[in-house]
Amino acid sequence: MDVIPTSKGFPPVSRADARVLILGSLPGQVSLARVQYYAQPRNAFWPIIGRLFGVASELPYEERLARLTDRGVALWDVCAQGRRPGSLDQKIDVASVVVNDIAGFLTAHPQTALVCLNGGKAGDLYRRMVAPTLLASAPPSVILPSTSPAHAAMSFDRKLEHWRAALAQFV
Repeated sequence: MDVIPTSKGFPPVSRADARVLILGSLPGQVSLARVQYYAQPRNAFWPIIGRLFGVASELPYEERLARLTDRGVALWDVCAQGRRPGSLDQKIDVASVVVNDIAGFLTAHPQTALVCLNGGKAGDLYRRMVAPTLLASAPPSVILPSTSPAHAAMSFDRKLEHWRAALAQFV
């Protein structure tokens, strides 16, 4: 019987003045190998962020992060760790998930006005495992279409429309 190794996520990327927190589920295999958020070349995250915040996906990773945080956007994942064969969100073993301290993040970043969940799995994990731990004063959250290439049922332009509508007051 094969044992699925535990994947461990990355620390948050943020500044103290973050106004938006974007949460994925758990880094995929390419991201883990490169130690970069959304490193899968076919993932639409950086192209969408580029269109919304002027953070060109061709820039070096560290510069993309700096420009994004300069715009008040923080990145993290719902899961601190969990078992998942491959990179598909639906393969995450929910029983193995350890969630990040998102309540602590929100306390330390009181200007955060919106939590964006990148895809249905991130939204489901957040709703089930994080939201019950948050104070009533927690910022609202919105589930956005996954930027993953596995979510091919929706075009890039449609994904961009949803992300633009959710983040309109922050761009």
